[in-house]
Amino acid sequence: MRIAIIGFGAAAIGFIECLKDSKHEIHIFEKSKDVYSSSISGIRADGKLFVSKEMGGNLDVDIQLQKDLVDYYIERTENRKYESGTSFANKDIFKKFFAKGFQPIHSDFYHIGTDQLKQVLYNIYEDFNSHGNIHFHFNETITDMEPIANTVILSNRESFDTVVVAVGRSGQKLIKTIIGKFPELISDNSKVDLGVRMELPDLIVEELNREMYEFKLKYKSKTGYMVRTFCNNPGGYVVTENYDDFVTVNGHSKLKEKSKNTNFAILTTVQLTHPFNDPIGFGSHIAKLTNLLAGKNKVILQTYNNFKSSKRTKHLYRVFPTLEKDSYILGDINLAYPRRIAESIIDFIENLNEVVPGVANDDNLIYAPEIKFYSNRLHNDHFYNLKFIGDCSGATRSIIYATAHGWMMAEKILKG
Repeated sequence: MRIAIIGFGAAAIGFIECLKDSKHEIHIFEKSKDVYSSSISGIRADGKLFVSKEMGGNLDVDIQLQKDLVDYYIERTENRKYESGTSFANKDIFKKFFAKGFQPIHSDFYHIGTDQLKQVLYNIYEDFNSHGNIHFHFNETITDMEPIANTVILSNRESFDTVVVAVGRSGQKLIKTIIGKFPELISDNSKVDLGVRMELPDLIVEELNREMYEFKLKYKSKTGYMVRTFCNNPGGYVVTENYDDFVTVNGHSKLKEKSKNTNFAILTTVQLTHPFNDPIGFGSHIAKLTNLLAGKNKVILQTYNNFKSSKRTKHLYRVFPTLEKDSYILGDINLAYPRRIAESIIDFIENLNEVVPGVANDDNLIYAPEIKFYSNRLHNDHFYNLKFIGDCSGATRSIIYATAHGWMMAEKILKG
């Protein structure tokens, strides 16, 4: 069988790894000019892997497969060096959070670090490229495709028996084109996560960081919205993330080089009902409005006290940002964010402060926009020879779940 994979990210890696020793002819089309410049969406920064049944996507992924895929990435590091932790294995800590209304999430974490990722990804590429049945096509942007009879024709006019789309969340332009032609592919498109990234001194959360590396929490706020933590980075750095026409904030940490701060996202899940059908448009609009206030390619930075009292920040005090100075302005996030979102975040922080004193300190830092898009959940059984894997399918939102989705899809092909 002649198979095309669109995009070279975590999902594609799982798919190719499962099929690399088969007789199938595999062609990977990646828009980056080469493997060195490839963003390889989702795993280009931080390299945080986890094993859990409670987070990562809407798939049922066997725990052993998750562990095997964690080992797969770790084995490709320089000296098998990584940081690890288990979220809320300590029953006393679990009870303390639970008593205050939080839902702690169980998970095993393995942190490779941004500084090791390039070599890990290059090692994976070199292995794949050594197989005679695997062919990489860089600097190839696929803009459309057409399932016809027993083949799928790509926008570059090449035809394949099967096409697997693995473009991640950054490939929404292609996904939007496909569902524009086949709207029946959509099974759900109502959710988006809007929030902020908090940065505070390590010393405030050092016990939690030491105990579990990353603390995962959910909380039903007084507004009715579910709020959660995401992507905790002990000794980490805040960075910006560029989309096509707006900039958001993100965070990462390195294995060797550490800052004096910890940063993590606080996200409010917004799920709207009919006739709403454009969560990406909604989230993008808020991101663009925030950028409009901050200036081109910049985000807004605000102290927590000013965020809580809706005042523009003009000065910082004890906590200094790890984000580069030319990437932010001091401002007021409330000018861009809906009231219920801001109230949900404040409610979360104030209650978290009851368990972790110091989280609500006046001079802790708040960055915006932090937005996590849920791709449209797509029906993968609509076409027998056109499939969607990883985050672009709406079924996953993590490295391991995306990799597993690719692996599981490949297994189906092997079984015929």
